[in-house]
Amino acid sequence: MRSWTQLFALTTLSLAAVSPARAHVGSPDVFYEGNAGPYRLFVTVRVPQVIPGVAEIQIRSESSDVHAIRVVPMRLAGPGSNLPPTPDLASQSKEDPQFFTASLWLMESGALQVRVIAVGAQGQGEVSVPVPSSAQRTLPMQKPLAGLLLALMLLLAVGAVFIVGGIVREGSLEGGELPEEARKRRALRAMVITAVLVAALLYLGKAWWGSDALDFQRRVDFFRPPPAALKLVDGHRLEVRVERTDNRTERQVFRTSPYLRLGDVIPDHGHLMHLFLFRIPELDAMWHLHPDQIAGETFVADLPGIPAGRYQVFADVVDPRGFPWTLVGTIDLPRIAGKALAGDDSTWSGVPLVTPTVESTNSPIPDGGYIVWRRPAGALKAGVPLEFVFAVEDKDGRPARDMEPYMGMAGHAEFVRSDLSVFAHVHPAGSVSMAALELAQAGVAGDAAAMQDTMSMPMSGAMAMPMPASGPLPPEVRFPYGFPQPGDYRIFVQIKRAGRIETGVFDAHVQ
Repeated sequence: MRSWTQLFALTTLSLAAVSPARAHVGSPDVFYEGNAGPYRLFVTVRVPQVIPGVAEIQIRSESSDVHAIRVVPMRLAGPGSNLPPTPDLASQSKEDPQFFTASLWLMESGALQVRVIAVGAQGQGEVSVPVPSSAQRTLPMQKPLAGLLLALMLLLAVGAVFIVGGIVREGSLEGGELPEEARKRRALRAMVITAVLVAALLYLGKAWWGSDALDFQRRVDFFRPPPAALKLVDGHRLEVRVERTDNRTERQVFRTSPYLRLGDVIPDHGHLMHLFLFRIPELDAMWHLHPDQIAGETFVADLPGIPAGRYQVFADVVDPRGFPWTLVGTIDLPRIAGKALAGDDSTWSGVPLVTPTVESTNSPIPDGGYIVWRRPAGALKAGVPLEFVFAVEDKDGRPARDMEPYMGMAGHAEFVRSDLSVFAHVHPAGSVSMAALELAQAGVAGDAAAMQDTMSMPMSGAMAMPMPASGPLPPEVRFPYGFPQPGDYRIFVQIKRAGRIETGVFDAHVQ
């Protein structure tokens, strides 16, 4: 019935005119913290369920000297990315003057950006926040509305038939004159023909609506996390490809490539792919690896020592337009002797995640120190933007003095829901990919010099946390993020100290 009733929203208008009367996984919202000129902002973009749709923007200024904020959506790269329309003025909260809100229409799927213009006592500052825009699902029609439209469709269809019959039978008669039998027969024939035409119109309309709905569903499916084709080669090399499906056809759609091409991905904080392996269902072991690209569409990771088991795989890449994708798959691995970890690769193993979750705020690290979660008071709630603050202590309980950049930033965090329906790879700048952030900041007026500095020292210009010119980093790392849904989560926090990559793990229950 849904197809007929949805169709009739259009049919009603058509007949009346001629009558006399919808990649992180499961975490679509965008969280960003950074500087708009002299002003530090925490920006949340709640992406609409369907596209076109209205995105809700929330902005919190760290200082009280911001007087007004304007926002405008635009493409991240390509045509239109340097031609912003007139920005909308965000509403400033009367109760909390440092909090601003706005609503923006996102009219297309793909890699977009929201440019934020802050005006205050120190002048004007701008920052662009990358926004992966895609329909997440097809919204169902409400049953009362469906019933109403169905009734109206039947009324208009039957009414059209009887109106034509009345016109043929009595249209040229004088007042009080009765129609002849011949007129009645012609009227009956006209009603039959009209009924056939109305039925044909409804059938063709339904076919058109079904085709349009199928095309929209393809758009929804297109931007879902692609399945990963995983294969163990030579007993220790893991090959990663995109598994092609019927929904990712060769036809050109959306002004982007017809499907994700691994041969075209761009570097994201120093690597073309970030590969995560989690042993399931316990989530008691994790590897963060960086495969090499071979033969265009294939990446290969030379695996380190890994125990036998079933593993959930998430592979993060960014396409040339700045749209982030996460390939998803599972694989059963035998025990692998493997090589020693090197470079930016890292691992962690520990106790299984149990439900109900035993929440934790202190995580030991190998040198005897701790990573401590400065957790806010009260229960954690889904849909609430938070700043996750983690302090690093040495074995004597003092702030660590040997913090170093890890892949160009103060740290990395992975948020994983116990049922694997949520995976988010987050940085101090937030949930945005660093490659997309570089593309966004390149378009901000007056930022060319800053981007030149970024290219000379990878990622330093896009950092959410200030990077000192020399010496160790502060013994604290922050991540702006919000849990997308209730449940039990495991949070992996990765830092680098004195050349060693260390991982702290925290469990949390979210209401």
